[in-house]
Amino acid sequence: MHIKEFWDQLSPDTQQWLIDNPGTMIVPRTVTAIINGETGESDAVDAHGGTHLTDEDRHFIHEQARARAGSAAADGPKFFDSVGPAD
Repeated sequence: MHIKEFWDQLSPDTQQWLIDNPGTMIVPRTVTAIINGETGESDAVDAHGGTHLTDEDRHFIHEQARARAGSAAADGPKFFDSVGPAD
């Protein structure tokens, strides 16, 4: 499976699962079934119904996680020091 090619076809929940589990080497069969349903692919399933992620897939998922973390930080609340310098 090439996550990068199918990323835009995945639901936000599926994308979030992958981002929340960036170190996984084998996607469980339940998540694999969801991914296959969303993308129409089914050739990358192992004997147990899971999917092996390539190094390229895991690297792409890490990039997506960093991008979301950066945008969340930019959109998050901003705190300002309300105490001025000593007079």
